[in-house]
Amino acid sequence: MRLILLFLICLVLAACSTRDLQGTLGGATAQRLVTHSIDDLVRSIEDEKLDALEGKNVYINSYFLSDSPLKAYADKRLAIELESRFGINVVATQEESEQVMTAFYTSLGTDLDNFGIAIPFGYVPGVAENTQLNIITLEKFHGIAEMYYYIGETGSENRSQVLQAKVKTDALGLPFITIPLSNIDRHESLF
Repeated sequence: MRLILLFLICLVLAACSTRDLQGTLGGATAQRLVTHSIDDLVRSIEDEKLDALEGKNVYINSYFLSDSPLKAYADKRLAIELESRFGINVVATQEESEQVMTAFYTSLGTDLDNFGIAIPFGYVPGVAENTQLNIITLEKFHGIAEMYYYIGETGSENRSQVLQAKVKTDALGLPFITIPLSNIDRHESLF
């Protein structure tokens, strides 16, 4: 009876939701999630003010919490989208520009949500702190990119709406097996 009671207490205590903010892009899935979200973000830009800048020199002045490879990637992807879709000439210095785009990235990263019942094993000596045995969980791994920007002569005029893109992959976590519910494969036709 005590063993059953102990097991039920463990289940009740372990039935929770957790969110793990990913600090690094340690795997291909995390890298694909965040780069696809950046791609979706810049593809979603629709702005009449940008349409009017066709053929003009524009300097991109961007900000994020820190200079990182993600910010550099997002900047380059934004520049290519402005050049190819809006016909804007992106220039290297503000002195060369006729207009300035000041972009604020509010999110460039991944997060992992777990909902359900799992038994934690982090308290066992020699086992990693976040080790757990899934009884039944929904694992949601997201890549998120979010930004807003100003466009104008000084880059402080004409604020855009906040733009956001999420790319996700979900899985059902069971004891000793994880079953994918969605994937992030994107195969675009070259023809």
